[in-house]
Amino acid sequence: MAKRAGSADLPLHTGRVPPWLRTRMESLGALIAEAIVREYGRDEFLRRLAHPFWFQSFGAVMGMDWHSSGITTSVIGALKRGLAPRAADLGLAVCGGRGRHSRATPAELIAVGERTGLDGDALARASRLVAKVDGAAVQDGFDLYLHGFVVADDGKWAVIQQGMNGASRTARRYHWLSEGLSSFVDSPHAAIAGRSGGEIVNLADRRAALSRSRQLDLLRDFGPERMVREVAAIEGRTAPPPAQPLLPHLVMPAHHEVRGEDVILRRLHGAFAAAAEAGPRDFPELLLVPGVGPRTVRALAQVAEVIHGAPCRFADPARFAFAHGGKDRHPFPVPLAVYDRTLAVLRDAVARTGLGNDDRMAALKRLDAESRRLERRARGPGVAATIAAELRASHAFGGMSVFGPEPAVAETATERFAAAPCGAPNRA
Repeated sequence: MAKRAGSADLPLHTGRVPPWLRTRMESLGALIAEAIVREYGRDEFLRRLAHPFWFQSFGAVMGMDWHSSGITTSVIGALKRGLAPRAADLGLAVCGGRGRHSRATPAELIAVGERTGLDGDALARASRLVAKVDGAAVQDGFDLYLHGFVVADDGKWAVIQQGMNGASRTARRYHWLSEGLSSFVDSPHAAIAGRSGGEIVNLADRRAALSRSRQLDLLRDFGPERMVREVAAIEGRTAPPPAQPLLPHLVMPAHHEVRGEDVILRRLHGAFAAAAEAGPRDFPELLLVPGVGPRTVRALAQVAEVIHGAPCRFADPARFAFAHGGKDRHPFPVPLAVYDRTLAVLRDAVARTGLGNDDRMAALKRLDAESRRLERRARGPGVAATIAAELRASHAFGGMSVFGPEPAVAETATERFAAAPCGAPNRA
């Protein structure tokens, strides 16, 4: 059976991804997806999408706001646009999206069926049922506004949906996976990500099977008026359900800045050490791209972890924002020069793999292993000092945020933007 993988709290943010980041996210998201598919297969990529911890880290390494609800919309959009030219080669299609795009999902799935020979009507029905379960059967106070359906050419799929609660200014993300799914109404979720908002009526829970059956019996035998009387008679006498097994729970805090408690520092130091100590010596394949130095290798180490890392590695999505920063300047502006060199290395590595030469992709895998080895003994500055150093170097790295290019004088930049509100309008 499909199972819940965990939960997370997502502050609800508004705004748009600026064009200079959107195009890069499309490229990096598609390249990471292709690397995973070529190394581990399509099934594994779908499993990653159904893992809320990995999904948040995936968005963070692409330069989005590391903790916000906007990661869901931007990642689905980036994958949809970035994977479209690769759909036939990889056997993956991304349908749906936010708002009107979500409503177009059934038609898009029918078109996928016509192209691949799958039963498009069945896929469309699955899409509608998934939306109905999270929108009606799980009554948790969140109204769905995003529905992304990722389907493989063999008919397997993953769904990422998101709802919002305007009163609490929070979002809840729901993850589905078709692998092992035998029922849409018997604990079908791979994961649900969101802040607890009180008691939830979840008729899709496996423990609610008897309740669903009894509801149908009541409707058939009693009718609505007698049902009301019966409810009044038994109110307050129902035994509590069995305790739900504890699940991994990722808390995305409301604060926009990255703090020390948001990062597993030894893992960050491992990536830095792999770039500084081992990069130039042990990974010459990565340094052949013009302009690639230790800072880019550091970013590549974190990209490599998103490709190769085990699920337990993604408990602190904030750490992955240290690869390419964040569009709202947290933890620091997006270093465009570093980002573009990361793309160049990864694009070449993926292309070589497609041609049967995996030397650079193998180097990325070794870089990830080296980071994990070095984190046992690596030492370095704390989170605040690391961010301060990135701010000082930001102008030289082509630092960019929604506030514009990063000024050359780091102190002025810090004073200018340190108090920028979380929901500041995008101006780039």
